[in-house]
Amino acid sequence: MKNLLKHALFSLGLMAIAQCAFAAGDAKAGADKVAVCAACHGSDGNSPLPTFPKLAGLGERYLYKQLQDIQVWDLETDAAKKPTIGRAVPEMTGMLSNLSDQDLQDIAAYFAGQTIQLSGAKDLQVKVNSGIMVDGLELGERIYRAGNLANGVPACTGCHAPDGHGNAPAGFPRLSGQYAEYVEKQLVAFRGGNRTNDGDQMIMRLVAEKMSDAEIKAVANFVAGLN
Repeated sequence: MKNLLKHALFSLGLMAIAQCAFAAGDAKAGADKVAVCAACHGSDGNSPLPTFPKLAGLGERYLYKQLQDIQVWDLETDAAKKPTIGRAVPEMTGMLSNLSDQDLQDIAAYFAGQTIQLSGAKDLQVKVNSGIMVDGLELGERIYRAGNLANGVPACTGCHAPDGHGNAPAGFPRLSGQYAEYVEKQLVAFRGGNRTNDGDQMIMRLVAEKMSDAEIKAVANFVAGLN
């Protein structure tokens, strides 16, 4: 319980810090710079395939940080450092290499202003650690809204809001409508330490490491249809 309270207070602190000056990008300028993104993510940020995340409406601060982190990883020449610097997205290799910081801000502003199309949740049965099959939608909603006190998993609503729209000024992305497959993949990556760009406090890594496969799959499916 103390850990959950500490996590909640820390999240609130991050929200306050995030109100500091943030150089917003130019969405109109960004519209002319996203052609290279459209093939995978859609011209309006609604990716046609779950292989690639939807970028529409995720929040400008969050998108800008991800673009920065991916660019840093891509430009890192020391292969030994790559796993711990920036964010490793092999599919993005070379895509951002020649873009300026202003380009990244403008692209983030453009996609942040687009409207996400809901992926939709589906009826799902998942096997919990006891070996019992349970209703995945019910489990996903329970974890998202209330967490799991027994395992120390905090409610997702603290950072991503009850409606899943996130907290754009704080840099917490929208989850509502995102592909379930993508959300599941990212949670697994955070849990395994393969994605490490959640800050020095390791917010997502500390949450995901406590989640079971069933909980991750159930939450990912639930948020895909949340609105």
